[in-house]
Amino acid sequence: MAMHNPLGTHIQVWSATWSADDVRRTAERASECGYDFLELPVRDPYNLEVEGIAKALQDNNMFCCTPFLHTLETDIGSEDKVIVAKGEALMYDALSAARDMGSRHITGPAHTALAKHTERRSDLGRRNAIEVLQRVAEQAREMGMSLNFECLNRYESNFSTTCVEALDMIERVGADNCFVHLDTFHMNIEEPDAVAAIRRAGKRLGYFHLAENYRGYLGTGSIDFQSIFRALADINYEGPIALEVFSSAITNPVHSAKLAIWRDTWSDSIDMATHAMQFIRCQQSNAERRINL
Repeated sequence: MAMHNPLGTHIQVWSATWSADDVRRTAERASECGYDFLELPVRDPYNLEVEGIAKALQDNNMFCCTPFLHTLETDIGSEDKVIVAKGEALMYDALSAARDMGSRHITGPAHTALAKHTERRSDLGRRNAIEVLQRVAEQAREMGMSLNFECLNRYESNFSTTCVEALDMIERVGADNCFVHLDTFHMNIEEPDAVAAIRRAGKRLGYFHLAENYRGYLGTGSIDFQSIFRALADINYEGPIALEVFSSAITNPVHSAKLAIWRDTWSDSIDMATHAMQFIRCQQSNAERRINL
């Protein structure tokens, strides 16, 4: 069975910022490389040029998927009710901005704060997050949107670092528009077996990130992408696949610091994106041939 996944890249493969002009320039270049969509974060929905971004994407026959994450000041998994309420309000505004930009998929760690935590997530914090997500998921459903919760590594999250934990959280939320977002970079750290994690996610896999273990060129590190793509084909995954590789040469310095991107892992956006497209298509083709044997 052929793999017909929409393919995209994070905006920060190309640009450190995402004004309407940035998005237009990026969409032009990314579409020429064969990509279908851009990842455009909505963690700060109040400073997005929503209409201009939507127009820039439309003019280049692209769409967007929209990562969202919390800070410690808006963490819905906090024990502080004020912080939880602030985070919930932010999520509704992010949903609205994402919808108006044309997104149908909220991705990333929308359930947690991106930070180096020093304590285990408490039961109260988990309950607070679940209750918020139940309400947010209902709002997202009314907007025709899905929520895809990314499993981050232990250095960036203390909430749902593995596929099993994410599936458990989704079950507790109890909404049919909630899915798992897996990322090869994070799975390389947290999953005993990345292929088993993909198969375990099955129909609950809603979004997928590709990155090498060191966020460099695909196929130049230690991740077994051949097995990864075979597993995606085995579960008949047809959802979005996005390239998420960061380099201090391109990525916003604030974001680089949060993710500990301390060196230039690559420097040429077009070369990186072109190589990744060719690599992905080759892996998909190989996986299809295996299934058809």
